[in-house]
Amino acid sequence: MIWLIGCGQMSIDYSRVLEAQNQSYLVIGRGKESAENFELATGKSVVTGGLESFLMKKPELPIAVIVSVGVEQLYSSTVQLLEYGVKSILVEKPGALIKTQLEHVQELCRSSNADVFIAYNRRFFASTETAREMIARDGGATSFNFEFTEWSHVIEKLDKPKEVLENWFLANSTHVTDLAFFLGGAPKEVASFTSGSLPWHQAASSFAGAGISETGALFNYAANWESAGRWSVEVLTKENRYVLRPMESLQVQKRGTIPQEGVEIDDKLDRDFKPGLYKQVQSFLKGDYCYLCDIHEQSMMFDVYEKIAGHSH
Repeated sequence: MIWLIGCGQMSIDYSRVLEAQNQSYLVIGRGKESAENFELATGKSVVTGGLESFLMKKPELPIAVIVSVGVEQLYSSTVQLLEYGVKSILVEKPGALIKTQLEHVQELCRSSNADVFIAYNRRFFASTETAREMIARDGGATSFNFEFTEWSHVIEKLDKPKEVLENWFLANSTHVTDLAFFLGGAPKEVASFTSGSLPWHQAASSFAGAGISETGALFNYAANWESAGRWSVEVLTKENRYVLRPMESLQVQKRGTIPQEGVEIDDKLDRDFKPGLYKQVQSFLKGDYCYLCDIHEQSMMFDVYEKIAGHSH
């Protein structure tokens, strides 16, 4: 049996994948309204009352758990599950909003021999998979760049807790940075600059920086949350420039040519389900962890993320 914690929209997406993979699972939610919405969308009943109440009934340990609750509850839910004895957890990004929390989860994993993975589903896009293969064929990335501009006029209207909005880069924009470093190599050195602020994100509103990855690829990034823009990742090799903009698609610009040509990708799973989710869940449940972001990797990246976001200098 698998447990799915949470019954919001993301959990509905997970439910559809679990159904398609013929998995036996139990849904544990909190509120009545979200449970009713979930049941209406999926036809699957929800155990309400929250995780803590559920665990007090001493249920039999599951083979795996997917944690898909609000960002502010990810850490506490993961800790409760680890302390209960769960050995395999896939938790929505970013896993926690404070580094000490990630370190605590790390310590619990070590002491109980458990695995926790952060659900960065863009690693499993068909476009990412194709780009990764083509980049490797070219001999690897020599440089890369990315943009994580967020639409502040949309975000400021969202019904999100203050702590989540204040950590929006971690809670949302790391989808882009994680993908960029996944394809181009983890950062070895990074210089970051920020300016401006927003009522809901005091740390900064404009971001720029550059560095070198552990594989020797140079990288740079930019974002301006008070202007126009969109998410994008570009990876350059000695032969080609690979462009993920939007990230569900892939274009290639060959050396010595001007046009960017679309690359044919088999993205049926990304069209049938929330993009990346089917293969991410499949990898997690099969124990094929090669392309998943584990808690130790996320903890190591946290200082870099804080620096990019302008939370520390």
